[in-house]
Amino acid sequence: MSWYGRADGRQHRRLAPAAVLALALLPLAALLAACSGAADGSPSSVPGAGVSGAGVPVVTTSSVFADLVRQVGGNRVDVVSLVPRGVDPHTFEPKPSDAARLAGARLIVMNGLGLDDWLAKTIESSGSTATVVRLGENLPGVEYIAGGGAVEPNPHLWLDVSYAMKYVDRLADALAAADPAGATAYRDGAAAYRTRLVDLDRWVRDEIATIPAADRKLVMYHDAFPYFTRAYGLTAVGTIVDAAGQEPSAGEMAALIDAVRASGARAVFSEAQFPPNLVQRLADETGARVVSDLYDDALGDPPLDTYEAIIRHDVEQLVTALRPAGSS
Repeated sequence: MSWYGRADGRQHRRLAPAAVLALALLPLAALLAACSGAADGSPSSVPGAGVSGAGVPVVTTSSVFADLVRQVGGNRVDVVSLVPRGVDPHTFEPKPSDAARLAGARLIVMNGLGLDDWLAKTIESSGSTATVVRLGENLPGVEYIAGGGAVEPNPHLWLDVSYAMKYVDRLADALAAADPAGATAYRDGAAAYRTRLVDLDRWVRDEIATIPAADRKLVMYHDAFPYFTRAYGLTAVGTIVDAAGQEPSAGEMAALIDAVRASGARAVFSEAQFPPNLVQRLADETGARVVSDLYDDALGDPPLDTYEAIIRHDVEQLVTALRPAGSS
């Protein structure tokens, strides 16, 4: 499927019973939301309505993508993320109230590539007629990385800042198509944001360069950073789990412990939304340092509530953990 079109995307995992019930209740939720606005500030389900009705109503899956939309669209967009900050989009279960959000959207933004394909069925059930943008699919100029045995390539393109710029360009085009009167504003917003991202990409490279080449090795909780490590000259010795929501077998954990010891990797990294027990176990067995507050699929609370902020935070954590004391 192309990146731009109606929501008839693929479904890659069986819905849990709670999700089935949620989908069954979607039409009722949409009807109730149309009769009265939600008290928590969520958008009305009246077609064309957004969070406050002040701009083009846009719904995203991840809070990261919501921030990209805001940076491009400014006050012309009214954007809400279905997946709350700090929640993993891989395992998110849509709620009945999400029907109202989708039914009221003019534009729906997701990543695709298996990260958030649960959204396709939810859109279909909501009756939304919004245009759907799949940011990561068929993106020109991208060298995709295999996704750990999955059919799709790894979906975490945006952690390479140069690929995040491609997301920005795609969003500018989609917003201009949804709101032709704002086309110039979206182009200008994207250009200004791109300038900041160019600076961010340069800063990341400069910071990683302060780590001696022999020490640029790390272990990750799950396989979210391959585009980042490839772009910025780091080596991932291994990952603790193949995918979010899974746990390694005893044999897999033993093999990873051996790999960490053999490589001399100095640190084990995990994201803030995951439990730290497996990371701590690996660190206890190898003597590696634990860093358990990285961000990738979701934003955090202020000040870590923008894409730029989480990239800077992650790089600072990586450099602090991997750079030997006294080096510069």
